[in-house]
Amino acid sequence: MSTSTETLTIAVIGAGGKMGMRVSNNLQKTDHTVYYSENSPAGVERITATGRVVTATETAVADADVVVLAVPDLALASVSGAVVPLLKTGAVLLTLDPAAAYAGLLATREDIVFAVAHPCHPSVFLERHTPEEYADTFGGIAAPQDVIAAIETDDDSKQAIAETVIRVIYAPVIDVHWVTVKQLAQLEPTLVETIACMIGALLKESLDEAVNTMGVPEPAARAILLGHTQVALANSLKGDNPFSDACLIAMDYGRESIVKDDWKKIFRDDELDKVLSRMLHLDAIKR
Repeated sequence: MSTSTETLTIAVIGAGGKMGMRVSNNLQKTDHTVYYSENSPAGVERITATGRVVTATETAVADADVVVLAVPDLALASVSGAVVPLLKTGAVLLTLDPAAAYAGLLATREDIVFAVAHPCHPSVFLERHTPEEYADTFGGIAAPQDVIAAIETDDDSKQAIAETVIRVIYAPVIDVHWVTVKQLAQLEPTLVETIACMIGALLKESLDEAVNTMGVPEPAARAILLGHTQVALANSLKGDNPFSDACLIAMDYGRESIVKDDWKKIFRDDELDKVLSRMLHLDAIKR
């Protein structure tokens, strides 16, 4: 998919939050016309400290080609409810996480286009060359990353506009992979939060256990864990080297001791609904 070459009018709602500041920093470097909207006093202070001007939401979105909702998942229902009626026909509403979109929490209109784009973050296998690239573990500053995106339209021109903005807010971007909203929700949270981030937290707990309970010096435990984590990922995901026979036995023991036999159930639709309900506090919303 090619990107749009036209200069766009873009509004960032929640521009003073964590992601709002990140995407705004990149948008500020372009020739696009960008409006920054923020309600919280602390967020307004962060925006003005960068030299950017805060604009009222009603003004910011009135003529916007793309409106970026850089607000927490729990606020997307109310914020989209307030913003969507104000958009011009044909505008693209871009959210940064699929949970609310998949759960049907976003306000809708037939004459606007809904899109969602989530960063992959720089790969653990990314070839880095500068100190800035090494320091950018999150992405959006110096280290290249891919992006997963979904859009609810067959209009190639709208997809090109969305991709233009996506490539800017998450720059530098290698590829934008287009999937369905459901597929994006299956990737985030199921694949990367329910599994990968959970395993990351488990590694940290294991490190603490080795240090605090077993008495291993922290630098030694950290060094062997970080090095072996890279080897484990390289061997498993890239096939760089085979695990030793003894390691395979230890891996089987670990699986038997830690992983439930039915763990793959988390990829079922009903389990996805369950975790999204928890993440978005849907029971509280329904009440």
